[in-house]
Parts: sequence; C-alpha cells; structure tokens
Amino acid sequence: MSGETKTWAIVVAVLSTALTSTGQILLKRGADQLTLTIHGLITNWPLIGGYALYALAAVLFVLALRGGELSVIYPIIATSYVWVSFLSMLFLSEAISYVRWLGVASILLGVSLIGWGSR
Repeated sequence: MSGETKTWAIVVAVLSTALTSTGQILLKRGADQLTLTIHGLITNWPLIGGYALYALAAVLFVLALRGGELSVIYPIIATSYVWVSFLSMLFLSEAISYVRWLGVASILLGVSLIGWGSR
C-alpha cells in the first residue's frame, strides 16, 4: 500500500463502530436480564447478539486495517462513543446532557481533524 487510506476502509471502520455500539446496547439489555445460571446465559438472546456483533465488528475492523493507515483508521473507533450516545438515548431512554453533547461534538471534530490531516 502506498501510505494512503482508501475510502472503503474508512466506511468499513465506521460500520464496524456502529456494529460495536449496537452490540453494546444489546449487552446492556442482556445484562439487565441476566440470571447467573447456565440456562439463563444460553437463552439470553440480547447478550448472545451483542457478542456476535462484537465478533463481526472485529472482522470488519481487520478488513478496514488492510485498506488504510492505522493512524487514520484507529481513531475512528472513538466514534463508537457518538453511536452509543445516540443509541442509548433512542433505545434505553437515557438522558444526554449538554456537557455530553459537547463531548460528542469534540469527538467528531477530533476524528474529522485526524482524517483531514491525513490527506
């Protein structure tokens, strides 16, 4: 590779973070339903789904690394904080404060600057 990050690699990395964040929402739902028995663990579909999404996201992230520079692709993981904020608000009815929204904006700005600086 010639030291550049391909657009598809960035898209796949963002998709990976969206899946990881969705997996986190499922893990939270699964944790809320968790009973510490064998039956409770193997029938906890949100927990199983969350782990499956984490595995799929890991595979996609490795593919993204093939198409881009680590210093560009890896900071995209920070967007998972953004995804989780939105998904927590939508699916877990969590309140997102003004200060958290400033944090989300800071993350987006930082990731954007890293991507812009790599061109």
